[in-house]
Amino acid sequence: MKRTAATALTALVLAAALTACSSDDNTDAAPKKKPRPTTAPSASSPKAVADAQAAAGIPPEPNAAMKLGYLRALTGIDPDIVHGKEDKAVDRGRNQCQTIHNFPKDKPQQAKMAEMRFTSPSHPERFGKAKAAQIVEAVHTNLCPKF
Repeated sequence: MKRTAATALTALVLAAALTACSSDDNTDAAPKKKPRPTTAPSASSPKAVADAQAAAGIPPEPNAAMKLGYLRALTGIDPDIVHGKEDKAVDRGRNQCQTIHNFPKDKPQQAKMAEMRFTSPSHPERFGKAKAAQIVEAVHTNLCPKF
């Protein structure tokens, strides 16, 4: 029993020694190159972001009066369009402005995109073509009248 324990202990010590010898911390080895830290890309300025959004057809965040008018218009069409998520409704409207910008004379395409974009838990299958056309008008009038 003593001999088995001694043999096991010797094997353990040898394994530890071999592991230590195989490390790269050898003083004769050439030093490893450390990766250079990279600088994070600078954040775009708010003006640059706004300019890029405008070029893409996304209007700036509406002011309080515009937002209120827009939300009232949507609620007038169907209260469930906003369904208590005003910021989400504004985001969807700003995205809809991009569709209006990209398809300025194509009312059917604008309505189709609004129909797909504006849903709610009670209307997961959309609000229908008639309400979608009204949503487009509400978006256009209140969020991006210049398009």
